[in-house]
Amino acid sequence: MDRVTRTPGERHRPGDRGREVGRVAGLWRYPVKSMAGEPLGAAEVSWHGVSGDRRWAFVRDGLQRSGFPYLTIRERPEMARYRPELVEPSRPDHSPAVVHTPAGGALAVDDPALLDELGGRARLLKLDRGLFDAAPLSLITTRTIADLGGLVGAALDVRRFRANLLVEPSGDDAYPEDGWVGATLRLGSVRMRVDRRDQRCVVVNVDPETTERDPAVLRAIARNREACLGVYGTVVAPGAARGGDPVLLEPPVARGD
Repeated sequence: MDRVTRTPGERHRPGDRGREVGRVAGLWRYPVKSMAGEPLGAAEVSWHGVSGDRRWAFVRDGLQRSGFPYLTIRERPEMARYRPELVEPSRPDHSPAVVHTPAGGALAVDDPALLDELGGRARLLKLDRGLFDAAPLSLITTRTIADLGGLVGAALDVRRFRANLLVEPSGDDAYPEDGWVGATLRLGSVRMRVDRRDQRCVVVNVDPETTERDPAVLRAIARNREACLGVYGTVVAPGAARGGDPVLLEPPVARGD
């Protein structure tokens, strides 16, 4: 694997862009936490992740002081079939949102009728900086999804894993993104530090199309991957990424003075 380690005092050498380790194969943002993602041909990425990503969430009553108070696919698998759309896509972090329901309707994200459909007992929260579980960017590779599919004996929809970035890797390593932890990737003009592996929960068991649960998916991740699949990262330099952009692994950085 292309594992890169850094020591304190190291800094990036701006003239060396790095070695290509893959291509951007998909981009998504999720305007409402735990609802369906919006596929993007190109994404603007700020210090707070993909613009417009997870800016809205529903918080369950009585759990406001909890470390994880959100209403999600874990409690309501049908949320995976609600499709949010930004009303003003040119202002993604500040835009109102409309949610297309599985029945074919369209409701404003703050319409009480939407909350009623989701079972009530929650309130809407909006945060322009995003409402993330661990980090503002998540990444997974096509190789990793295929390898996991081999373990469970089924083709797995990428949408199960709710990533912002899907990468088609260049090499033959299994689970290649594990080897990028601690390194910085360049995707288009975005620079992303890969901070840690993504520890998974029961959300990956839910088929995003049918909402049926298959516990074999998380079971395979737990048994074979220490419950981790894909990686989390933070933004080192904001910019834009597009489908087909090369993914560059930056070289070890020069030591600071």
